[in-house]
Amino acid sequence: MNALLEIRDLDVALPLASDRKFAVRGANLQVARDEIVCVVGESGSGKSTLAHAVMGLLSPALKISGGSIALDGRKVSGATAAEMRALRGEAVSMIFQEPLTALNPLMPVGKQIAEAFAAHNVKLSNDEVEARVFDLLHQVGLPDVQRVAKSYPFELSGGQRQRIMIASAISLKPKLLIADEPTTALDVTTQAQVLELIVALQKEYQLGVLFITHDFGVVADIADRIVVMRQGEIVEEGTTSQILSDPQHEYTQGLIAAVPPLQPKPAVALPEAKLLRVRGVSKKYGGRRSLFSATTPTFIVSNNINMTIHEGEIYGLVGESGSGKSTLGRMIVGLADPDSGDIYCDDEAISKTAFRSSKKLRRSIQMVFQDPYSSFNPRIKIGPALIAGSIASGEDKAVAMQRARELMELVHLDPGALDRFPHEFSGGQRQRLGIARALMMQPRLLVADEPVSALDVSVQEQVIKLLLEIKTRIGLAILFITHDLRVAGQICDRIGVLRKGVLVEENTAERILTQPSHEYTKMLLDSVPGRSWR
Repeated sequence: MNALLEIRDLDVALPLASDRKFAVRGANLQVARDEIVCVVGESGSGKSTLAHAVMGLLSPALKISGGSIALDGRKVSGATAAEMRALRGEAVSMIFQEPLTALNPLMPVGKQIAEAFAAHNVKLSNDEVEARVFDLLHQVGLPDVQRVAKSYPFELSGGQRQRIMIASAISLKPKLLIADEPTTALDVTTQAQVLELIVALQKEYQLGVLFITHDFGVVADIADRIVVMRQGEIVEEGTTSQILSDPQHEYTQGLIAAVPPLQPKPAVALPEAKLLRVRGVSKKYGGRRSLFSATTPTFIVSNNINMTIHEGEIYGLVGESGSGKSTLGRMIVGLADPDSGDIYCDDEAISKTAFRSSKKLRRSIQMVFQDPYSSFNPRIKIGPALIAGSIASGEDKAVAMQRARELMELVHLDPGALDRFPHEFSGGQRQRLGIARALMMQPRLLVADEPVSALDVSVQEQVIKLLLEIKTRIGLAILFITHDLRVAGQICDRIGVLRKGVLVEENTAERILTQPSHEYTKMLLDSVPGRSWR
């Protein structure tokens, strides 16, 4: 192999107090020109550490303690900071996982792309730099490039920000492109567009690509070779067809088995009793004066929505980012009011005012948020965090704490961990804690807003099984908000499809996944990564 990137026996040591000695141990990996190598593994497997080591961006707490990294025949492990700055951009470049935090919020994105030319002393006039920036924005498929170049990151969508990161990464035509989970938080259509773009650019520039991901659907669509990492070590490597069709290591087999197939769970008869009714609900944002402009643009996020959730039903709400899924969820839990229409739980109308005044409503409907870490106070231990709502409702502290212990067992966590802080739990454990906190109020309806979108496939599978188990044991109804049709098919009884605030289709999960009637639903299904593989 004519290796562009060659990693030999690489060790990256962790601090002494860590749960293992090495973040990366004895890693050997090669990436050739015009090749896409996907590194797959769960959180904590060492994937991102490997990528940061190549870029010379390791945390000060991490040290390369053995082995070597060579890029295009030049040894980069042990290079000075000045030498690495010269290599970044021209020899190797990186697309980071979260573009909103990687981009400067105080600078227009066009200027951020242009910085690369100044940093590497590229001799171009201002007009030439502007033309290059516009050309790059056009290459990554952004419309109205003059407007986009003047925009700040917060004025762009997630998919647009990721395209800005890609434009910046290819601005100096590097030989190696590292993509660290670039599509994890994107909806399926945007994800498909970004993947198509990366593959097209890789072919156009004959790049070597090191693609970090935990999504085997993505891997199936783009990889030439696959490297599987577990707890810092590479446990398996092979061509895409070899790994996906005949994995040899039990860890790889487990990861692939955890990927939900794009098929519905067996249909069940729904109870006749209706728990939640949404009637003609509409909601818009904007259209008001602000400090920055005379009138802000108006966005319709819910447009005459009608839907019903039965007792004990899991109802899936799917659609792209900006389709209005989360806004509808917020209205159902009383965090926002509709501009028109009504929402009822049994026969009680839901509104922000009603939630403040009705103890019954607050108990009946609870929410599990997408990011459990930011939804917990980092300064409050888990025990007090779980029982706060119950105590505020007048429940005895000892009774509430006993139920918290029981719920910890229900979500398969140690009750002894109630004395720990949120940061002492993994992402999957924190999501379980979010579920336990919602169940503390003994609700009849759980609104779960993208509860597994950022989790590894194995942890995702565990949380889905947990929700199904809880639903079966206590007869809970769930509104499951997601952009992942694979997940929706595994957990939902019925699915509603939202597009730009309109409920364009509603049916059983089986009908939606196998016989969709609306063109938008068909497009969502066609965009699912790895659809032909699984």
